[in-house]
Amino acid sequence: MSATHPVRKRLRLGELLLNAGVLSEADLKTALAEQARRGGRLGEALIDMELIDEDQLIGAICEQLDISHVELSDFNVDPPLAARLPEITARRLRAVVLAEQVDGYLVGMVDPTDLLAEDELERQLGRPVHTAIVRERDLLRVLDRVYLHKEAIAGLAAELGQEIAESGLDEIGWSDADDSDALVSRLINSLLEEALRAGASDIHIEPGEEVLRIRFRVDGILHEQPVGEKQVAAALVSRLKLSAGLNIAERRLPQDGRFRVTVRGRLLDVRLSTLPTQHGETVVMRLLDQSGGMLDLAKLGLSEPLVDRLRGLIHRPDGILLVTGPTGSGKSTTLYAALNELNAPERKLITIEDPVEYRLPRVNQVQIQPQIGLDFSRVLRAALRQDPDIILVGEMRDRETVEIGLRAAITGHLVLATLHTNDAPSTAVRLLDMGAPGYLIASALRAVVAQRLIRRLCARCSEPHTPDASESVWLERIGGAAAVEHTYRRAVGCNDCDKRGYSGRIGVYELLELDGAMQGALRADDAAGFVEAASQSAAYHPLTAAALEHAQAGTTSLNEVLRVLGGDAAA
Repeated sequence: MSATHPVRKRLRLGELLLNAGVLSEADLKTALAEQARRGGRLGEALIDMELIDEDQLIGAICEQLDISHVELSDFNVDPPLAARLPEITARRLRAVVLAEQVDGYLVGMVDPTDLLAEDELERQLGRPVHTAIVRERDLLRVLDRVYLHKEAIAGLAAELGQEIAESGLDEIGWSDADDSDALVSRLINSLLEEALRAGASDIHIEPGEEVLRIRFRVDGILHEQPVGEKQVAAALVSRLKLSAGLNIAERRLPQDGRFRVTVRGRLLDVRLSTLPTQHGETVVMRLLDQSGGMLDLAKLGLSEPLVDRLRGLIHRPDGILLVTGPTGSGKSTTLYAALNELNAPERKLITIEDPVEYRLPRVNQVQIQPQIGLDFSRVLRAALRQDPDIILVGEMRDRETVEIGLRAAITGHLVLATLHTNDAPSTAVRLLDMGAPGYLIASALRAVVAQRLIRRLCARCSEPHTPDASESVWLERIGGAAAVEHTYRRAVGCNDCDKRGYSGRIGVYELLELDGAMQGALRADDAAGFVEAASQSAAYHPLTAAALEHAQAGTTSLNEVLRVLGGDAAA
């Protein structure tokens, strides 16, 4: 890229596109009218109206202005250099500093035709600006990385630690009235903003002997940020407990609560759990984004045939459908998606949860409270007297709850529930082990969904991968010689995925519908016979086979499949 600013004719974007021959006068007038109606940039309107695509827009601007196009996904932006432009300016002008040159700065802009923005950039940076064009979606990701809240978190923690040391305040002295509470609130807000930026589902606050650790769970994996100021832990925990309505004086017993907060325009429902440890109270915050809307079954990652089969099951008037898997496997998401589809004025829905995760309109949601005797079985009995059509039981934990749920399923109710088992065939075995009569299970149980969540490979940086010796042994056992010869991909890491190699997660599912052979085995209390009948069912497609298909399609890596399902596959 040249260090000298190219001489170019200054044109408005519309004129530029007309000169490039990629837009007609009529289309430009239509787009300008739409831009005037809704606001925003002309380029956005043109792309949204499909009058021009982004590549055409970028190509025309580069040619007419004689500037470069920088692919930010492949460009290593230097955060300290980029941070010379204040974050609020960078986001408002859609710009990022890419390089320092002899005679100024190279700045990536979404709209290099914006002369006023270019003038303001030169004033802010104090040197001449040479522009390149960048894609907006890539720019926003880069800005999120450049203006990390990790530095803000560390800085606020240091400032708070110094104030605590100077004032002599201890962990008991914090309340809403304290002057330092503003610092604590800013620190909490920075934690939440960083969690949203990283796409974290949980924030862990863990005081150690010498250091406070902040950890963010992203796509199921924890990422740690040590904070040296251990003394801020008590103030941070106390402020969070106040927000959740918990007793800040009680530090010997675990407590659970929740609070709502708006962060970056998104409404978050924060579930808070405290646990006393040797070095102080640890806190885990589960972040539930209430502004994103409910998922539907078609967006869970299920194949079309599985979606159709599952829809048929949940629209039956009675029976029980179980969703199984370990903690964090997405069971609640699947159940909420089913509830969202079933939620209609003509049906009465009652949920029994621990805790209530998402608030649903028209659904009667009950939070169990075992400390006062309000447990699953008691609420389930009461719910059946409320004339429900559909009941969701958060978890089948004991024999009493299981039997009440099964009997409800054979008396005209549709029951949705979760259970902790490794796969679908072992679910009926688990119910038998809990003491439920085999004949009752056979009459009530319609189907079982078992699921896991696996990380998606980053679409930009993954590369081909040849299975190693251990992977080849596993592949041959699961899919035969053909599976070993298949082409796979592996994680690498780039700017798009924060160097992790993965971005987001996808569900892996197996659906087992009970047939006559399985029901017969259950009526005979024959657990082994049930498992054998399930494995021989033509419609049963195991979790490992489903996960392997994702790896063969390049959606995920073999390493990820083995991480999540390796133990089950070897069993």
